[in-house]
Amino acid sequence: MSIPNKAAVIDYLLQLQQQICEALEQEDGSSRFDIDEWQRDGQHGLGGGGITRVITNGAVIEQGGVNFSHVMGESLPPSASAHRPELAGRAFEAMGLSLVIHPLNPYVPTSHMNVRFFIAEREDEDPIWWFGGGFDLTPYYGNDEDCRHWHQTAQNACEGFGEETYPRFKQWCDDYFYLRHRKEPRGIGGLFFDDLNEWDFATCFKFMQSVGNHYTQAYLPILQRRKDQPYGDRQRDFQLYRRGRYVEFNLVFDRGTLFGLQSGGRTESILMSLPPLVKWRYDWQPDPDTEEALLYERYLKPTDWLSI
Repeated sequence: MSIPNKAAVIDYLLQLQQQICEALEQEDGSSRFDIDEWQRDGQHGLGGGGITRVITNGAVIEQGGVNFSHVMGESLPPSASAHRPELAGRAFEAMGLSLVIHPLNPYVPTSHMNVRFFIAEREDEDPIWWFGGGFDLTPYYGNDEDCRHWHQTAQNACEGFGEETYPRFKQWCDDYFYLRHRKEPRGIGGLFFDDLNEWDFATCFKFMQSVGNHYTQAYLPILQRRKDQPYGDRQRDFQLYRRGRYVEFNLVFDRGTLFGLQSGGRTESILMSLPPLVKWRYDWQPDPDTEEALLYERYLKPTDWLSI
């Protein structure tokens, strides 16, 4: 098994952050990412820092963030070690790139991508390491063309890593991004993987890179097709209502959010994933035979989009 190269992972994540921000700025055309570099204070055995990039009030992107972090500590928080008791008491490093893009136009889906690497070490023992990540799409108004493109690109990202990789990580994504209290998927899924160390380090790292590199290929064509589609108050109101589901998932279920908060992460950067405006409404149901009803009936169901 090849030796983990932490420096190579950091270099890649920083390059990917720059590349994605440049592509999104070009697509937005009016707003740019603000850059906020931060460091942890080193208290309680926690160190490291990151680069938070946030874009707001754009012509296309209402709010979005593309965040790099590299944090370390003397022991892993419960969210990381609960299902891996052999990690307890080990020093750790966690490095990753996480992004969420909340568009202005309700016909453009919200997108999320994350790629990350964890390593837990103890003197005189082999390190325990793994990769995680993926990308998923949360439409407000469903579109078959967009769903097929998103999942075709996800499948492309898995090419060369085994025929079972795309269906396995698609299913994991469908299972993970699910609001159990609503009995409802967050969106149309994509890819999700965690604890990936079944191949050697070089192969796992290459797969993580493939997922990261395919994000813009998956999202930008959808953004380009939908960003100028006319919409009105009704579509905007539904978008804000559906954003509430995004908030619920991130604050209740998301392992990355829980890890960041429990490990003393930077709260502003962690909660960057939340949308700037959102609505909740008591026991609301869409009217029958509407675009809004179609989202629930057709798109918020696990689907093999590549066979449609």
